[in-house]
Amino acid sequence: MKLTLKVWRQQNSQDKGRFESYQVSDVSTDMSFLELFDVLNERLINEGKDPIAFDHDCREGICGACSMYINGRAHGPWHETTTCQLHMRAYNDGDTIVVEPWRAAAFPVIKDLAVDRSAFDRIIQAGGYISVNTGNAVDANAIPIDKVDADAAFAAAACIGCGACVAACKNSSAMLFTSAKISQLALLPQGRPEHKQRAEDMVAQMDKEGFGSCTNTGACEAECPKGISITNIARLNREFITAGFTSK
Repeated sequence: MKLTLKVWRQQNSQDKGRFESYQVSDVSTDMSFLELFDVLNERLINEGKDPIAFDHDCREGICGACSMYINGRAHGPWHETTTCQLHMRAYNDGDTIVVEPWRAAAFPVIKDLAVDRSAFDRIIQAGGYISVNTGNAVDANAIPIDKVDADAAFAAAACIGCGACVAACKNSSAMLFTSAKISQLALLPQGRPEHKQRAEDMVAQMDKEGFGSCTNTGACEAECPKGISITNIARLNREFITAGFTSK
């Protein structure tokens, strides 16, 4: 295949940035989207040009690093798929593909397609932990947990913190991410002792980082590569409201 890539180039968060177009030939349908960029960058380096900066790590859909906005969708057109798992058979010969970084004030551009998502780390650090002593593995496993709650906690814990929910939201809300991190602990007995303080602290940090409010459109759930449910947002709201009434 022969493709045209329109890629956002930006030296840093202060640079205005602009789109640059690249023609890429001999694209295999078996390539992943990131391998396409590897081929393009190798060519740019050989031509003495600055390669395109993009974030990546595991390339197995686990780390959440491959944050690209592709033709107006976070991680591209495939449902519940990260950019590294998106393959070029999703496109046709002659297609033009527009690639941008996440667009959110809380995710400043580092360079080109790479953004600073450390705001997520600070939200987790604000309260995403438990201090209760669960004993060794056998003791912890002996605590009875309802199957429905266990499955819901496991599903929430599948969040990889990629930021697609923020990129998809009109208000750049981090409610889906924050609610997943709160839910994975709030649903389990080990996480209940500190659930009130955790909800208050993590929501406060989320607001401090500059994320917007929830739009209630469900775009975050639709674009999440791990299928995190917006029912977690309802749980976060209940946790936060309850904490406000009872923690004083």
